[in-house]
Amino acid sequence: MAPSAESQQLPVEGETASDNITHHEVLHKSRVTVVGSGNWGSVAAKLIASNTLKLTSFHDEVRMWVFEETLPSGEKLSEVINRTNENVKYLPGIKLGKNVVAEPDLERAVRDANLLVFVTPHQFMEGICKRLVGKIREDAEAISLIKGMEVKMEGPCMISTLISEQLGINCCVLMGANIANEIAVEKFSEATVGYRQNREMAEKWVRLFYTPYFMVSAVQDVEGVELCGTLKNVVAIAAGFVDGLEMGNNTKAAIMRIGLREMKAFSKLLFSSVKDSTFFESCGVADLITTCLGGRNRKCAEAFAKNGGKRSFDELEAEMLQGQKLQGVSTAKEVYQVLSHRGWLELFPLFTTVHEICTGHLPPSAIVEYSEHMPKFSLLEGSAQFC
Repeated sequence: MAPSAESQQLPVEGETASDNITHHEVLHKSRVTVVGSGNWGSVAAKLIASNTLKLTSFHDEVRMWVFEETLPSGEKLSEVINRTNENVKYLPGIKLGKNVVAEPDLERAVRDANLLVFVTPHQFMEGICKRLVGKIREDAEAISLIKGMEVKMEGPCMISTLISEQLGINCCVLMGANIANEIAVEKFSEATVGYRQNREMAEKWVRLFYTPYFMVSAVQDVEGVELCGTLKNVVAIAAGFVDGLEMGNNTKAAIMRIGLREMKAFSKLLFSSVKDSTFFESCGVADLITTCLGGRNRKCAEAFAKNGGKRSFDELEAEMLQGQKLQGVSTAKEVYQVLSHRGWLELFPLFTTVHEICTGHLPPSAIVEYSEHMPKFSLLEGSAQFC
C-alpha cells in the first residue's frame, strides 16, 4: 500500500514524495490557481484539489482559469464546469472535485493566489504573462507544466524562464510520462519536479501533486527536466511518421533511440548544467516512451504520414484534437530555428528532418532516408563531451 502524501519525505534526486509541514505554513495557508483548463490542466486541477482538501498547509479551494468558450448548447464552458464539476469539453466524464472553481477572468483567477500552476499551450504564454504583470502577489511562486519554448533573436527561452523574467517570480517545472486521460482515471503514473535552488519550494510542489497513483520526485535541474518535456514531442512526431508508414517496431525503436540521443545532446549544448541522470527520470526516457506509443503528437503524425503529407497538420489538429493544441510541430519549428541560427543542423539530422517533413519540404518516408546527413551524423556521436 502506497504511503499517504502527509507521511512522505521529499526524495533526494530521483526518489519519491513528501510532507514536512511547518507551523508557519499552517498559519499562512497557500492558495492555488491553475492557469489553464485543457485536458492536462483539468487533470492537474483534479490532482491538486484532492490534496488541498487533505493538507492543512493549503486552502481547500482551487481556482482554474478557463479560456471562455460557448458550447454547442449555448452555455458558457466555465458555467458548465461549475455546475457539473466536470470539464465537459476537454475531460468529459471526470469529476474534478467540488473545491475546483472555474474562473474565466484571468485577473480574478490569480487574485490572492501565491501558488500559480501554468498549464496552457506554450504559444500563448507570453501573452498570458503580459496580462499578469502587476496582478499577482509579490510572494507568488510558479510551476510550469508546459512543453515548449519561445525562440527570440537572442536565442531560445524556456517557458519557466519566460515566467520568471516577465513576472519576477521563481518558477519550477513538472514533466513526466503523463498521458492526461490515464491519470484522470487514476492509473499509476510518475512525474518529475525540476527546481533551481529552493529545495523547500520543490518539496511543497511535490506535496501538492503527489497521490498514491501519481508519484512525484524532485531533481535540481530545471532546464534538463523542461527540455525533456519539450523535445520528446518532436521525437513523437517522428514515431508517428513511422507508424503511419507501417515501418514496424524495430524502426520505431531506432527512431526513439536516436531521438533520445539528440534530446540529450541538444539540451547539453544549450545548458551545460543539464545532468545526465535527468534523462533517466520520468521526465526523460519514460516520457519519451509513452509519448511515442500514445499521445496526440504521435496520433496526428501517423495520420499525416498515412495521407502522404497531403493534409496539413492544422487541418488534422482541428479534426482530431477537439480544440486541443498540437505541440510537436511548433516545437520542431522552434528547434529548427535554433539549429539553423547556430549552424547545428547537420549535428541533429532527426530534429532537422522532422521539421522539413512537417513543412512539406520532404516526404514522410524521409524520416529514415537522411543518408545525405550521415557523414556529419558522426559529429553528434563525437559530441560525447556534451553528453
